[in-house]
Amino acid sequence: MPQIQESSLIKDVLIVTLKPFADERGRFMETFRKEWFPQRSWEIVQTNRSDSKAGVLRGLHYHFKQVDYWYVVNGRIRAGLCDLRPGSPTYMAVQTVEMGEENQVGLFIPVGVAHGFVALTDATLTYLVDNYYDGADEYGVAWNDPDIALPWGVDAPVLSARDAANPRLRDIPPEKLPR
Repeated sequence: MPQIQESSLIKDVLIVTLKPFADERGRFMETFRKEWFPQRSWEIVQTNRSDSKAGVLRGLHYHFKQVDYWYVVNGRIRAGLCDLRPGSPTYMAVQTVEMGEENQVGLFIPVGVAHGFVALTDATLTYLVDNYYDGADEYGVAWNDPDIALPWGVDAPVLSARDAANPRLRDIPPEKLPR
C-alpha cells in the first residue's frame, strides 16, 4: 500500500506517494485504489485526461459537487491549491505540490478546494471524478489573485480565455463560493 498523508497545510487534501515496480522490461505502478480512501464515500464515475504544453496554467477551478483525484502520466506539473471552505480550519491556506517524473504522487482534492496547475514541461494529467462533468458546477477564481497569493513560480503563463477572465475572490458573490 502506498503512503497516504493528509496535507499539513489544507485539511482533507490527501497526497498519495505511489510505489513503482521496475525491472529490465519497464515499470508498473498502481495509481489509484478506492480502498486507499476508506474514510471517503465517493464513487468514480468519470476519468479525464488533460494534455498541456510547458508554460500552460489551468485554473483555478472549484466545485460544489465534485472531488478530483489527480495523477500525472507524463511530464511535470506544479499543482496549486487554496482552501475556499469558510468552515474549514485551514480556510484560505494555500499549497503547491510538484507532481510527475521524480515525484510520483496522486492528489485527492475535496469539494471546495480551488485547484489548478502549471505545466513545467509538456505534461499529461489524468483525473478521476465522482460526478459527471457539469458546467454549472465549475467555478473559477483568478490564478494570480493577490488575496490568495499562490506561489506558482511563473509570471506569464499561457491561459485559456476562460481562465484569464476568472474573477478575483473578493468579486465572487457569496452564493458562488463554498459554504
